[in-house]
Amino acid sequence: MKQKDNIKCLLRDFTINDSQAVNQIALLAFQQYENYYNDWNKIKESISSMASLADHAELIVASSNENIIGAVAYVPSGIDKALFPKDWPVIRMLVVDPQYRGLGIGKKLTEACIQRALRDDAKLIALHTSSIMEIALKMYLRMGFVFEKEAPLLYGVTYNIYIKHLPTPL
Repeated sequence: MKQKDNIKCLLRDFTINDSQAVNQIALLAFQQYENYYNDWNKIKESISSMASLADHAELIVASSNENIIGAVAYVPSGIDKALFPKDWPVIRMLVVDPQYRGLGIGKKLTEACIQRALRDDAKLIALHTSSIMEIALKMYLRMGFVFEKEAPLLYGVTYNIYIKHLPTPL
């Protein structure tokens, strides 16, 4: 485990040069859930291509000492999304390297997505997560996300959709 006092986390926009690191972090972050999914190979294939989300989303990376330690995708409104209305901005694939968990990096990445939704004058922001992702779910609830509805099973794992209402601009 890294020393919490020595970690300086910077957020920045993804570049194509980050692809391999982002894909590796995503796989590391989800590895602990391998036994929950009934087709880990399919999930693994999807997760290990997280960088491809940059084709239709804004990827944000967290780095420390120039090493990528986390990432998230912000999908703005106006883009078709499988589980969400087109006019909702969405947080996708929040991942943090397991060595750097507990340092507030996931919260910073989530806050960066919320800031982009505010920039876009969105009324809310959404995400989907599972109860197996217990720490992430608790963080989202503390940040003001609320249960909206159930989502379809994903390879045997239950997911739910959560939303956070955003303040309306004056």
